[in-house]
Amino acid sequence: MSSNSSADHGRSRAQYDFTGQIAIVTGASNGIGAEIATQLQRAGATVVNWDLNRGADTATLFCEVDVTRPDTIAAALQKVQTRFGRVDILVNSAGLSGPTVPLIDYDPAAWQRIINVNLVGVFHVCQSVAAAMRTSGYGRIVNIASLAGKEGTPNASAYSASKAGVLALTKSLGKELAQTGVLVNAIAPAAIRTALLEQMTPEHVQTMINKSPMARLGEVQEVAELVSWLCSPSCTFSTGAVFDLSGGRATY
Repeated sequence: MSSNSSADHGRSRAQYDFTGQIAIVTGASNGIGAEIATQLQRAGATVVNWDLNRGADTATLFCEVDVTRPDTIAAALQKVQTRFGRVDILVNSAGLSGPTVPLIDYDPAAWQRIINVNLVGVFHVCQSVAAAMRTSGYGRIVNIASLAGKEGTPNASAYSASKAGVLALTKSLGKELAQTGVLVNAIAPAAIRTALLEQMTPEHVQTMINKSPMARLGEVQEVAELVSWLCSPSCTFSTGAVFDLSGGRATY
C-alpha cells in the first residue's frame, strides 16, 4: 500500500469559526463522521452525534438514532431543538458499504438494507432537519456520497446505487431550498483511509490507489476540511452541487 499522504509544506490551513452554531452529524462515532465532528467541534460548534452507538468520543453530545426509523429521528431532533432552539448544520455521514459481490449473487435483503441506510436514511434525516432549518431561514446540509455513485463500482451495486441516489437527492433538495437560506451540497470521495479498508485485502486497496492520479488514498481530515468550508458562511453560492474529492480520479 502506498504510504504517500498529503503534505502541508508549512502552509497554514483555512480557519473557521462555528462558535454558537449547532451541528448534527450522523454516523459520527467512527471514520469520516468522527473526524467531521472533531473538526467542527474544534472550530467552536456544538456537535450532536446521531448514531446507533456512542463510540469512543464521550465529549460530543450523543443521541441514539437509527436513520432508517423516522421515529428515532423525530425524537432526537426534538431533544436538540428543546435544548438549543435550532439546527445550523447537518452532515449526513452514516452509511454502510455492504458486501462486495456480483449483482447476480447479491442477497436481496442485504441489498435493501444498504439502500435503506445510505439513501432512505438520508431522505428521512433531511426531511426532518431541513424543515427546521427552513423555518429559521438558515442552514447548511452536506451529504457524504461517493465516487461510486458516479462511476458505478463493480461488485458494489447496492452501494453505488445508493450513493447515486444521494447525489440526485442533493441536487433536487438544493434547488427546492435555494431561496430559503438553506444550502445543500454533497461530497463524492474516492477511497478514504478508514478502518473499513482493514476489511479488504492489501491487493484490493492497492488497486484503488492505482486508480488515483495522486497515487494515494484520501484522508479523513481532507474530507472534513471540505465539509467545514461547505458548512461555513464562506459557502454562499453553491447549492445542489457535488464536490469531488478523488485525487484527480473523477472524470465528470
